Parts: sequence; structure tokens; C-alpha cells
Amino acid sequence: MIEGTHFVFSAFVILGSIIIGVLLATRNGKLHPKIRRIPALDSIEEAVGRATEMGRPVHYSPGYGEITTSTAPQTFASFDVLNHVVALTARYNTQLIVTCKSPQSFPIIQELVREAYLVAGKPDMFREDTVRFISEAQFAWAAGVLGIFTREQVAANIMLGYFMAESLLFAEGGAQVGAIQVAGTGNLAQTAFFVAACDYTLIGEELYAGGAYLSQDASKVGNLAGQDIVKMLTIAFIVLGTLLATAESDWLLELIKK
Repeated sequence: MIEGTHFVFSAFVILGSIIIGVLLATRNGKLHPKIRRIPALDSIEEAVGRATEMGRPVHYSPGYGEITTSTAPQTFASFDVLNHVVALTARYNTQLIVTCKSPQSFPIIQELVREAYLVAGKPDMFREDTVRFISEAQFAWAAGVLGIFTREQVAANIMLGYFMAESLLFAEGGAQVGAIQVAGTGNLAQTAFFVAACDYTLIGEELYAGGAYLSQDASKVGNLAGQDIVKMLTIAFIVLGTLLATAESDWLLELIKK
């Protein structure tokens, strides 16, 4: 028997049960978790409204947009926010341009945008060039997006997802055309560039909370609340282990080895 098998299995069952329990309780109306205000997400409607007033398009990028790698969670979190952005552009009759780098996510984004316009009662707003695949090559993609900024004179630039070296290129390009910019990425090495060059920036896990925050869907809010409880229990477990190790007690270590 591998050391720690029983402990890992028990922890999986307990923590999984907590998340499912909180989710079900929220869906049934027994719990009412509150998500703190996230100014960057609140600003999205302001950005779309400004583009509407100026008669210029909104640009949205989910970053690398991969759905089969370790960056997939950021991509799917971005999709939740994109659904909200499409609904806003449909409400205000504002042109939307979505650019992507990943050929795997391209058809998914197309259908997501098409379906969102259909749900909003504006199916005619979806055009073949609404969602644009630029290139798999990083800087060819970046150059294509910057060209769109200049030609289309976008008034709002929303960038949420996994970004790398192109983050500052996009942010500077958006600033040069006078766009209001909202950005966020789970790649903390690039967050500093977004903070320096964008109007509003999502920090850390605020990106993953976007879908629940904007939709206020009970299932998403419950899932988010359950995960937060698990994180707090994990932190408490680490603190307990530190205190026991300081006291030269191996009780917790023996428990983990079981």
C-alpha cells in the first residue's frame, strides 16, 4: 500500500462533499453566499456603453484560448465573461469583434457567440467576421490584433484569459487608439503589465469568479463558495501542521502517512 493513500482518499471525499453540499444548499435557497464587489467586472458595462456612444466596436480576446492544456481553466472562465459581453453588445446594438489564437477553441467561441446573440433575440448581429481566428503563431496573432485595433478603432478592449508576452503589446495598442481597457489573467507574471497599461485589471482568482459574479447563477455561486471553504480549511490544516512541527509533534505527519 502506498503511503498516504487512505489520507488522500479521505481528504478527497470530505472536501468534495463540502463543495457539493454548499452548491446544493445554494441552489435550494438554503445558503446565500455573497461575492465581494469586483470593480473590474463592474466596469465591463461602462466599457460597452462607451463604445456604443462613440459608434465604435468592442474587442474581446480570451488570450491563448487553449482548451486542452493546463491553461484551459482560464479559457473557460473567459468564456463565461464573453457570454456576458455578448449580451451587453446585443442590448446596446454594439459591434463586437472576438479574436483568438487557438484553432481548437475557434469553433467553440463561434457557437458561444452565435448562441448568446440568439438568446438575446438578436441573431442577425452575429456575422462571419464577428469571431476571427488570426494565427497560431504568437506574434503573428499579436500583429493581427493590433492591426484590428488601428483599422477598426475599437473603443473598448476586454482581455481575459491566459496571456504571455503579447499582453503589453495589446495593452499599449489599445491605449494608442483611446480604448477603455479591462484585462485579467491567471499568469501573474503578466498581471503587472495589465495594471500599468489598462484602466481596470482583475487580480489573481478574480478571473475565475467572473462567471459567477456577472451571472449570479446559484450553481456557479455555490460552487465558488464551496471552493472558498475548502481553501480556508486547507490553510487551517497547513497552520496546524506548522504549529505541531514547531512543537516537535509528529501526530499529523503519521496521520498523513496512513
